[in-house]
Amino acid sequence: MYEGKTVAVIVPCLDEERMLPKVLSTMPAPVDRIIVVDDGSRDGTRGVASQLALTDPRIVVLAHEQTQGVGGAIATGYQHGRDLGVDIAVVMAGDGQ
Repeated sequence: MYEGKTVAVIVPCLDEERMLPKVLSTMPAPVDRIIVVDDGSRDGTRGVASQLALTDPRIVVLAHEQTQGVGGAIATGYQHGRDLGVDIAVVMAGDGQ
């Protein structure tokens, strides 16, 4: 929570199994929700994110069966954040950018 507002970070991912653990494990404490959107990865991105979600209850993993592009992944994340009622939503790419 930041100044009384709930904060979500949307993490669009495509084939980011190597970078994703660092990205997710370094999320600052004020982040209430981490919405990982796997955009049809062909590697182990979804599995890595799901494993990390077992140890960090802030993480939720959503998945596209077919790649929709980074814009589609971000839109999916924003919609989920809206459904959760978060006040602030920001984007951080699965590779940490």
